[in-house]
Amino acid sequence: MNSTRLAINTITLNQAPFDEQVAAVAAAGFANIELYLPAVKTWLTDHHRTPADARALLDHHHLTCIGGFEAPVNAFGDDDARARNHTLHRQNADLLATLGGDTALVIGADGPAKDSDLRAEDALHHLGEQLAHLADTLAPTVRLALEFNWSPLARSLRSALVVVRAADHPRVGWLFDPAHYHCTSTKPDDITPEAVATLFHVHVDNMRDRPGEHSNCNGDRVLPGDPRGILDLDDLIARIEAAGYTGDYSIEMFDKDLWALPAPDAARRAYEAMTTL
Repeated sequence: MNSTRLAINTITLNQAPFDEQVAAVAAAGFANIELYLPAVKTWLTDHHRTPADARALLDHHHLTCIGGFEAPVNAFGDDDARARNHTLHRQNADLLATLGGDTALVIGADGPAKDSDLRAEDALHHLGEQLAHLADTLAPTVRLALEFNWSPLARSLRSALVVVRAADHPRVGWLFDPAHYHCTSTKPDDITPEAVATLFHVHVDNMRDRPGEHSNCNGDRVLPGDPRGILDLDDLIARIEAAGYTGDYSIEMFDKDLWALPAPDAARRAYEAMTTL
């Protein structure tokens, strides 16, 4: 990993508006930015700006947009709700296509109703087929990165891979996040070259010393390098690299202490934490 592959997800700086987030990210030393899309949309609306204006802001600060997120994909449920949800994702993909080049739309997914008699394997295949259909309707530079454990169905890397293989689409892959890894049945040996061939994006964070099944995958995160972190991030990243991953690493924190700081200070702490890896 080198500095040109480091990024920050702007949910880490959720205390600040989009334009202040961008300035803070650049000042901290990041070359890449992953966007919490509702913050971008709020800035566009409040300041009567266009996506081209947002792209100009990123260009001014020499930042590359590598992806963004907002909501899970609706693959089950009624047709109207699914249509509205897929329209949202198409709009988000269009926004990302304006803001960056080859970008990842980070997604979770829903699952079948609790009273459904659909077998888990069939539900995972259905989700994959739905993601392939959605990918076909997105801007061609945008890929879908399914984050395992952001779904009641695709809870682990193994189940996410079932979805990705069922999709069988060059723009449907998965995302690795150490926090979600810690909270699921995913094992280090699941990170194989075959799996990493469809790995589109990697988040970075560490976790407090709590059993995975009793952890909050957002609220129990700590910065890399924090002595409270129990995950061997160096080993995890080494496994990912050895299996062939050549993409970016984006720090993503849901941290009240960081949110209490001015955005430039929070971004600087995040960058310093990334350089410990």
